[in-house]
Amino acid sequence: MTGPYVAGVDGGGTRTRVLLLARNGATAGRAEGPAALVRPDRPGAAARVVADTVRRAAEAAGAALPLPAVWAGLAGAGRASVRRALEAGLRDEHIARTVRVGTDVQAAFHDAFGAGAGIVVVAGTGSVVLGAGEDGRRLQVGGWGAVMGDEGSGYHIGVSALRAIATATDRRAPPTALTAAVLGSLDLDRPRQLSAWAESATKADIAALAPLAIRTSRSGDAPATAVVRRALGALGDQLTAAIRELFPPASGVRPTVALAGGLVSPHGPLRADAEQLVASAGGHLLSGAVTPERGAARLALALPD
Repeated sequence: MTGPYVAGVDGGGTRTRVLLLARNGATAGRAEGPAALVRPDRPGAAARVVADTVRRAAEAAGAALPLPAVWAGLAGAGRASVRRALEAGLRDEHIARTVRVGTDVQAAFHDAFGAGAGIVVVAGTGSVVLGAGEDGRRLQVGGWGAVMGDEGSGYHIGVSALRAIATATDRRAPPTALTAAVLGSLDLDRPRQLSAWAESATKADIAALAPLAIRTSRSGDAPATAVVRRALGALGDQLTAAIRELFPPASGVRPTVALAGGLVSPHGPLRADAEQLVASAGGHLLSGAVTPERGAARLALALPD
């Protein structure tokens, strides 16, 4: 294949993935980089991660820069002012003639449904639900960030696990196997050391505790099980709210629901639980994996050179 190619970017709290597509839609190259979670006070840091990862994808594909177009879906890019700052930063990097920035959930939705109707549930480092009705109306549920939301995400589960350890250590709650599991994974000796670790940990560091908490819950540990059940309940509440608003019972439409993000991807630790949530909420599961960077690349194909 020869150029020109466009690039789609999926940047979240754990990693950044870039996919290059040829104009005929064929995959031309890929690259993966560190997290590109957007901090509103420092958008330039995310822009540099995106630009560096696009450059490596272009090098792998033998594509010359600047590319015709880049569409970047980034966690934390929900505000228009932040998107404008990111687009300006990416233009300064000279990686593409046309640059657009949206959110990672928009990229996931486009990969799953294009311009059609449906609902995507994202549960990775963060969490959010985005839906579009048959009438074209769109609705986002969740996506409030680490302080106000992210219920059902890896970060939410990680924080809840740490709190379960704290209350158990204080004898305010029953003992939990989470204590030994988390201390062992972090090579720490005492629960009190977790406080200092958590203060310096990134969002991705805390979210990385989620698979451990889920495994501990599978062993029958009651506090860990409660942590996971609360997370699943929160995801179910978000999905139910989106279905109720966009596909009310009177419509007679059973919406298609896609699952995206590390916790609920086809091989994710909560995939089977999430599939049950979709069925309980009255949705029809979209089979197969959702690839946000592919959705972003397809959006880039529609941009003018």
